[in-house]
Amino acid sequence: MTVDAQVTGEPRLRQSSLRRALRPWLTPKVLVGGTIVLILVVVGLLAPLIAPYDPNAQNLSRALKSPDGLFGPNLVGTDAVGRDILSRLFYGARVSLVIAVLVVIISGVVGIVLGAVSGYFAGTVDFLIQKLVEVVWAFPPLLLAIAIIAFLGQGLENLILALVSQRWIAYCRVARGQALSLRTREFVDAARSLGAKHSRIISRHIMPNLFPSAVVIGTFSMASAIISEASLSFLGLGVPPDIPTWGSMLADGRTYISTSWWMALFPGLCIFFTVLGINLLGDGLRDILDPRLKRSGTGIG
Repeated sequence: MTVDAQVTGEPRLRQSSLRRALRPWLTPKVLVGGTIVLILVVVGLLAPLIAPYDPNAQNLSRALKSPDGLFGPNLVGTDAVGRDILSRLFYGARVSLVIAVLVVIISGVVGIVLGAVSGYFAGTVDFLIQKLVEVVWAFPPLLLAIAIIAFLGQGLENLILALVSQRWIAYCRVARGQALSLRTREFVDAARSLGAKHSRIISRHIMPNLFPSAVVIGTFSMASAIISEASLSFLGLGVPPDIPTWGSMLADGRTYISTSWWMALFPGLCIFFTVLGINLLGDGLRDILDPRLKRSGTGIG
């Protein structure tokens, strides 16, 4: 083989390797779901810059104005006190994004740590942690969240606590099952024979292997967190009334559903497409990251 052939062959080999690496991520589920989630992130981060009005600015002279269209002052209309619905949708995306991300991170950390400890030590530790899981799991999720907020009061921190109260269980149960298998693997036995402490084995050898499953669970958990936040806001138990959320906008539009349909339609569509996009992305990530689907050959289509 000549030098020129080697030079031209190496870029082709790199391009082929890059295509094989990117191919699983170019499925319709990942592309459509990722695009919707990306739009949500961009809108949430840039809400103060792209919102045409202050989301809480009232203009009673334009109350309950129907959508003006692309070139009108209020693209998707106004609510009962003249607040621009489009601006409130943008800021509502920011609230949903912040709540969903914080709930996923906190739930994931708590659940993975407890699950890894439960599965690694087994025995009495596993029994106690799993009994805690069973006790918390016995309560209906929405009723438990309502009880926590009713006891602690409204507020962003209390809302996140209420949503985290049960969502760590999914991480814990999956992490426990994987940790029970990993604790008997050769690399764990080797680390233990070299004198590694339990905390080091769990943090350096057990928990990194739990990350792919945690990512998949986290995407689906984001969707359920957004729905739960909207449900609590719809009931008046979410964040304070001065913070615009899609759930509270739905509650406001309920009274005027027969005459001012746009007040409830657009927040409902935002919730629908956001949850749909997150679920599609989570389903695509599960196909890529779930090792059982990889081994069966059905994870990548």
